[in-house]
Amino acid sequence: MLKKKLLAGLLATSALLSACGEKQAAPQGMTPAVTVVTLKAKPVVLTRELPGRTSPFKVAEVRPQVNGIVKEQLFREGGMVKAGESLYQLDDATYRADYDSAKANLQSARAELNVARLNARRVAELAGTGAVSKQDNDNAKATLQRAQAAVAAAKAAMERKRIEVDYARISAPIAGRIGKSSVTQGALVTANQSAALATVQQLDPIYVDLNQSTTELLSLRKALAAGTVESADDLPVSIKLEDGSTYEHPGKLQFAEASVDPSTGSVLLRVVVPNPDHMLLPGMYVRAAIGRGVRENGILVPQQGVARDPKGNTTAMVVNGEGKVEQRSVQVSQTIGSNWLVESGLQAGDKVIVAGLQKIRPGVPVQATEAEPQPVPAANEVGAAGDKSETIEAPTAHES
Repeated sequence: MLKKKLLAGLLATSALLSACGEKQAAPQGMTPAVTVVTLKAKPVVLTRELPGRTSPFKVAEVRPQVNGIVKEQLFREGGMVKAGESLYQLDDATYRADYDSAKANLQSARAELNVARLNARRVAELAGTGAVSKQDNDNAKATLQRAQAAVAAAKAAMERKRIEVDYARISAPIAGRIGKSSVTQGALVTANQSAALATVQQLDPIYVDLNQSTTELLSLRKALAAGTVESADDLPVSIKLEDGSTYEHPGKLQFAEASVDPSTGSVLLRVVVPNPDHMLLPGMYVRAAIGRGVRENGILVPQQGVARDPKGNTTAMVVNGEGKVEQRSVQVSQTIGSNWLVESGLQAGDKVIVAGLQKIRPGVPVQATEAEPQPVPAANEVGAAGDKSETIEAPTAHES
């Protein structure tokens, strides 16, 4: 009886150990589930974010062209003025008196001209009959010519005095926003003074001056020459303000300076930006995402799919054709939105693992699920300023 009980206990213990062994072995046989992104070749706009400052499109310093006392200020400081709008009125009593005098001189010269013309006509008639000598006729013609010259001189003198009267009313040379006035009513101003009365700045559009290093410029030119990158100078330029927000109006690259600044080793790039609301003011610090080129068959890989070791080497886990994990050494150059731009190591069609990386190791078979594509980010976020053809597919967030 005792033997039967011992045998039954041994059988129960063996069955229990067998069941536990089956439970422990089960996880080893399960295939890990991972999330992958299948890489695609697509046109990628390569951009570079450069620092810069805004400067006015046009600047005009208002200066007097005649001497006088400021009689009246005709504008509001800080307001908008139109080209030709009156800004200051000088005391012009003297200039008006000189103009009236010049006008009277012109009338006198015209009267003398009328007399000379009649006299020359009579002498010419008498010379035809032989009543006067040829010398008298020549003298009459010369007197007429002097009278005509006197009228022209008097007319020019009168015009000069009229201009001085006009200059006594100082006008805006360009349209724009005017700053504070450096003089007040009653101040004496002179035609040769160095200080400006006020400054007018045209702010719509406005310039953004950027600085690009010669190293980047040479690298871009080599890529363009090799044909790996196509020119993208006509792409819109995205402007970021000091608070990190993106300015709603994109700009356009106007020109690149032909010489290098020896003090900074950089090249000036000038961008023209619409500024209808005058949100951008001269001297503001901004950053601009400017297109450097277009890579027609660019490969973008999500950042979470690329790992970097302490030595700086980058790798990615890929599901190969056999459904197993394969580790790849990759080279990436720059970030574009939430992705890395691949230089080597990956190609179109590769399935890069972006979630479930803690469960796997190289050579292990996995069950891959394609990540859901995210909406295409804005152009200024991915660096594709104005390029709607570039589609960025990034994985959704998964717990690893």
